[in-house]
Amino acid sequence: MTETSLAELADRSEIIVCCGPGGVGKTTVAAALALRGAAEGRRTVVVTVDPARRLANALGLDTLPDTPHRIEGDWPGELWALMLDSKSTFDALVNKYAPGPDQAAAILTNRFYRNIAGALSGTQEYMAMEKLYELHDEGRFELVVVDTPPTRNALDFVDAPRRLTRFLDNRIFRLLMLPTRVGLKAVNVAAQTFLRTVSKAVGGQVVGDAMAFFQAFEGMEAGFRERAQRALELLRDDGTAFVLVASPRRDAVAEAEFFADKLAEADIPVRGLVVNRMHPRFATGWDPEADRSRGPLWVNLADLDALAEAEESEVAGLVKRVSPAPTARVPLLETDVHDLGGLAAVGRHVFAEPAAARPPGQEAAG
Repeated sequence: MTETSLAELADRSEIIVCCGPGGVGKTTVAAALALRGAAEGRRTVVVTVDPARRLANALGLDTLPDTPHRIEGDWPGELWALMLDSKSTFDALVNKYAPGPDQAAAILTNRFYRNIAGALSGTQEYMAMEKLYELHDEGRFELVVVDTPPTRNALDFVDAPRRLTRFLDNRIFRLLMLPTRVGLKAVNVAAQTFLRTVSKAVGGQVVGDAMAFFQAFEGMEAGFRERAQRALELLRDDGTAFVLVASPRRDAVAEAEFFADKLAEADIPVRGLVVNRMHPRFATGWDPEADRSRGPLWVNLADLDALAEAEESEVAGLVKRVSPAPTARVPLLETDVHDLGGLAAVGRHVFAEPAAARPPGQEAAG
């Protein structure tokens, strides 16, 4: 499926994942995409995993809860937002797959679990994927927009379902599970040696807590593995669109190209590109170099035009790399985006008609 504009992409998609380098306005674009959904009459929710809470600020709020919070506004649809809490999402997943309340309680009160639930590498990204799957699966929302962490963490987000499956199939995980299944005395010498070595390194209490956790986890692997596989399939579904957000800075463009390549390796196409904070081009039909002699104002205009041309050259390779995905260019705005009015201004550029459809020299409305 190939769309001709970001507006068409937003209207067709069930899930939009905004990804890209840090500091390029990704959170603002995610919020603008969600606002578009509400304006088109859809029940929309936007999820952020950004600990800086920029999404709340963009929506004109002080904070966001970890459950969908409705944003009131003058639109025919609904706009909801939430800030991911990895620990509470992990807890809910344990309660879902535990065979009974006693087993769930044994895990939730386990010290090993309480330490890894929020601190284990990749936990936040997997829980973001879990929240995305949950919101889509329950059928409450027609559009789910996810604002991911900066580039390399966002790659963890994409790979989270596979990494969970690899962890469950890992030899060390199976080794730790083995004593819970056959009894420690029946474990082979290699396993006992491994456990003694770990005990010396981190302490017997830590190993004991870990063993108790894995014992309580017994029988839940299949549910986690099945859920991870369904989440991975959802990422590759035609209804899911990855929108890459960048800025014309050289380092941001390089990171965005890196991310586009990694997505391609995972068989996930970039379905849209937003290049944010670009200097606008001025009307055609004048020669900025020749007009420099007309005075300081013309010199400034010529310099700005040269900067805009340099930025366009900087992003040209990225635009070509994600083609035929549509590209939107958002100019530098007069003020930071901190309310719904600012988001609407961003949206007018993101969802403007393609440049080819505009008369030469005519800029999208801001």
